[in-house]
Amino acid sequence: MMEEQYLQQEFAALSEDTTTAFPSRLIEGYRTFASQRLQAEQSRYRELAERGQSPETMVIGCCDSRVSPEAIFDAGPGELFVVRNVANLVPPYAPDGAAHGVSAALEFGVQVLRVKHIVVLGHAQCGGIKALVEDPAPLSPGDFIGRWMSLLAPTLDQLARNPSEDLRAFITRVEKKAISRSLENLMTFPCINILVGRGKLMLHGAYFGVAHGSLSVLDRASGEFQPVA
Repeated sequence: MMEEQYLQQEFAALSEDTTTAFPSRLIEGYRTFASQRLQAEQSRYRELAERGQSPETMVIGCCDSRVSPEAIFDAGPGELFVVRNVANLVPPYAPDGAAHGVSAALEFGVQVLRVKHIVVLGHAQCGGIKALVEDPAPLSPGDFIGRWMSLLAPTLDQLARNPSEDLRAFITRVEKKAISRSLENLMTFPCINILVGRGKLMLHGAYFGVAHGSLSVLDRASGEFQPVA
């Protein structure tokens, strides 16, 4: 009874004029969530609130709206610890005193949550990779995207575009190579390197095809991505 009254109050509050500037699609989505999924998983949310999270898998994905790890892996609340950025990049370990968002998430996921797996999830039609390859004019004086994507400049220099290779195929190669580079950069973090060496942490690469919803997993031995049936 208390829960029903709480939800009614929430809906009433969301109907007030103060929410007119808030995206209506999100309001509608929350109402659907509250009346359907929340009802089915209420006990799980209570458990997560009381005991805290303990996901076994961390996913480093792209902030592209088409590539949601929770949707792709059909994950419920508390299953995945997710960090997303442009082009799903992991910078090398750099204890230089500056602010590092990905490194902070890795520190928490590995040292506090004790995740057992880290998945770098790349995808097709990545805007960040496309910008790296095409090298357009900066979008702002700060050129934040350009500076961020410069992490992959050495990787791009190593990949020669074949004379007969079209641009889309080359970009796909760079997208997949970027996943491998992020996996290499993960191993520059001492805590990750040690745990991987002890067999307590496993690193994985995956590639999502947006158009068909396909998923391929990196075979570290061959360096090739194998489709998931």
